[in-house]
Amino acid sequence: MANDTRQRILEACSICIARDGVRGMRVQDVCKQAGISTGLVYYHFTDRDGLLAATLEYVNTDSVAQREEPVAGGIEPYGLLRELLLGEIQDDESVRAKSIVWNEIRAISVFEQPLAEHLAASTAAWQSHVAELVSEHTGAQVEQCQGTALLLTSLVEGLSSRWLSNQLNTDAARVALERGLEAILPVND
Repeated sequence: MANDTRQRILEACSICIARDGVRGMRVQDVCKQAGISTGLVYYHFTDRDGLLAATLEYVNTDSVAQREEPVAGGIEPYGLLRELLLGEIQDDESVRAKSIVWNEIRAISVFEQPLAEHLAASTAAWQSHVAELVSEHTGAQVEQCQGTALLLTSLVEGLSSRWLSNQLNTDAARVALERGLEAILPVND
């Protein structure tokens, strides 16, 4: 039951951030969205920073799990990597909302050091996951694949920002991402 409440709070917080931004997100609004008392938020997350950090982790973990679940069976590492990266930019309200949350927290972390530390940890986890897939594809050691993973995750983040701000439509962003992936990590024949 505590996990259900925590999950509801994290989902409510991500909705509030996607709607109002990090600076506009109020704990009271999260409580209203989740249908819970303020005390429960502070019980589970201690303070607003703790809630934001947990929401970032929730969005990151949930995004990776959702994109790998349907494609993991029998797909080669390159195909899985491609689907993982392209899954970050698609015409799906849930994906768009999670991307907004990620970008909002990334932007505000410039001014809030505790968030910057949590963002760095989430980014490192995502980058390590990408490095593992690159390693499986190339046969190189994971440590040797960190630079490639940095380039790929940075490409996704940059294109995502342009996509969210309507500088690129979904199709153009996905095409650019595929071209970038092919340039950075050619498919083995």
